[in-house]
Amino acid sequence: MKPLRKNIARLGSAIRTAFRSGIRTTIEAVYRSLCEKRNYSRWLEKFGSLDEGGRQQIRAQIEAFQDKPLISVLLPVFNVDEKWLRLCIDSVLKQVYTNWELCIADDCSPGPHVRRVLKEYEATDKRIKLVYRETNGHISAASNSALELAAGEFAVLLDHDDELSEDALFWVANELNEFPGTMMLYSDEDLIDEKGRRFAPKFKPDWSRDLFYSINIITHLSAYRTSLLRDMGGFRMGFEGSQDYDLALRVIEKIDDQTDIRHIPRILYHWRAIRGSVAHSGGEKPYAHERAREALREHFKRIGKNVTVTETTDDLHRVQYKLPDRPPKVSLILMAYDAETGLKRAAEYSRLTRYPDLEIVLITQNSSTSDHANELTFVQDPGTGEASALNLAADKSRGEVLCFADIKLLPRSDDWLRELAGFAIQNEIGAVGGKVLSQNETVLGSGLVLGAGGTAGTAHKDFPGTAPGNMARNRLSGNYSAVSVSCMAVRRGVFDDIGGFDDENLPNNLFDADFCLRLGGKDRRIVFTPYAELIQRGSETVTDHENRVTAAELSYFGDRWSDIIRNDPFYNPNLSKKDAGFSIDV
Repeated sequence: MKPLRKNIARLGSAIRTAFRSGIRTTIEAVYRSLCEKRNYSRWLEKFGSLDEGGRQQIRAQIEAFQDKPLISVLLPVFNVDEKWLRLCIDSVLKQVYTNWELCIADDCSPGPHVRRVLKEYEATDKRIKLVYRETNGHISAASNSALELAAGEFAVLLDHDDELSEDALFWVANELNEFPGTMMLYSDEDLIDEKGRRFAPKFKPDWSRDLFYSINIITHLSAYRTSLLRDMGGFRMGFEGSQDYDLALRVIEKIDDQTDIRHIPRILYHWRAIRGSVAHSGGEKPYAHERAREALREHFKRIGKNVTVTETTDDLHRVQYKLPDRPPKVSLILMAYDAETGLKRAAEYSRLTRYPDLEIVLITQNSSTSDHANELTFVQDPGTGEASALNLAADKSRGEVLCFADIKLLPRSDDWLRELAGFAIQNEIGAVGGKVLSQNETVLGSGLVLGAGGTAGTAHKDFPGTAPGNMARNRLSGNYSAVSVSCMAVRRGVFDDIGGFDDENLPNNLFDADFCLRLGGKDRRIVFTPYAELIQRGSETVTDHENRVTAAELSYFGDRWSDIIRNDPFYNPNLSKKDAGFSIDV
C-alpha cells in the first residue's frame, strides 16, 4: 500500500502546485516535459548509436592508446528472464573495446534456463568467466563472488537486465589513459523499456558530493579500481538494494575528490525499466531507500560529521548538519535605501527567523549611526557600489557566520537560517545559498550555472518551486559553481581569507559568482539547499546581479573565468546553455 499512498500524495502535490503556481505555470511545466521528450528523441537520432564510421574511428583511437587496460565487467545474476539476460550479455560481447572479461556469478538461480544460457555463452567466448554459487546470498554476496573472478585493473558494474552502450568500455579505457590516477568513474545513463525504447536521460554533473548525498548520481555506469574494491572488502551484506550506494560512500572516504573521481558525460548505460525494478518505479523496492539512508548515516559517523538523514522528495535523502550546543553567532546583512524602511524589514526578518544568536546588520544610505543597539547594527552605505557596501557591513559585523539576503524577501520557514548555518560551518564548504521564489512561487534564485545565457544563469529559473527539475536538483541539496548573494551564507574566516567580494572590478554585479568561483579554486564546495527558502515580498523586484551586468564587469568576469564559463562542471555539455533550464542541446 505504501507505493499507492505515495502516488496519491504526489498527485495531491501536483494539484496543490497547480493552485499555488497558477495554471499558466503548470501548463508551462507540462510543455517543458513534452519538449524534453521530443529533444531526447532528436538527440538519440544524432548521438544515440554508432555507425561503422564511428566504430572505425574508435578502433583507431584504441590502437593509439598507450595503455589498453583489462576491464572486468562484474555481473551478478539471479533468475532473470532469458530475454533480458541475453540482451545484457550481448551488450558486452558487442563492445568495440575488446580487452575485457565478463565475470558472472549466478546466485543459485532456481530457473534452469539461467545455467543453460550462461553455459552457452561461456562456450562461445573465453573472456567469459563463471561461478555458480551453491546458496542464494543476494546481490552483495553475488557481486563479491563476481569480484573474486576479476583479473582486470578496473571493474565495471552491470545489472543482469541492463545493457551497456557499444562504446562504453572504450570510454572507460580512454579516461584511464587520459587520467591514469583515476580510482572511480561514472557516466551518464538513460532508461530502456521492454521494447528497447530509450528515454529519461540522466545528464549528470561532474563530481558533486552534496548532490551525491541527496541522490546516488554514481549508479550506472560505475567503475572502480579493482584493487581498491578488494582492499575495502567489496560489497557489504545488509545493504542489498543500495549496496552500490554504500560501496561508493565507503570509496569516497578513501580517495581524493579533486583528482581520483572522473565523470564521463556520455550515456554509456541503459537501465531496464521493467516491473520489479527501481528504474520502473522507486516504489518497487521501498526497502532500498531506507538502506541508502542507513548507509549515509554510517558514512557520516565514520567521517565524524553530526547529521540527521531523513527522507525527502521522491524517496530521496536530506542531510541536515546539526549545529553545536552553542550555535555560532550569525550576522544577517540586509541592504535598504532608507533607515525607516530598513528597520521595518529587519523586524520582519527577525520575527520570522528562529535562531538563538542573531545580529542584523542594516546598510542604509541615510543613517550615520554605527552603534550596536540590541541586536541591530547600522552601517552607512559608502556609495561606491553594492560589493563595497557588503564588504563594509561584513567588517562591522560580529557574527561567526555571515548571511547576505535581499531585503525584498521573506523567509518561508523559521528554521531557514539554521539550515544555512549548518552547511556554512563545515570546513569543506565555502558558501551556501538558498532557494528564492517569486510571488507566484516560481524559482527566482538557486544555484548559478556559468555560461548559461552568456555569463551566469539561475538554475531552474521560472520553474515551479515544487518542480523536481533536472535529476530532482530543484528540490535537493547539491553543488553548483556559484550561488547568489540574494541568499548566501559563509563563515567569516572564509570570507576574510578570500578577501571578500571584489568591489574594484565587480562593484555591483557578478561579485557573488566571482566570490564563489574563487572559493571553488581553494577546493571549497559551493552548496545550494532548497530547504532554506525565501519568497518575494509582494510585487517588489528582487535584484538580479547577473542580468544587469555592465560591459566592464562582463569583460573582466569573462576573461577571468573563461574556462568555467565554457564548461561548468556542475552542468553537463549535453545540455543547452541558452539558459539554465537543463534542456537537452539539440
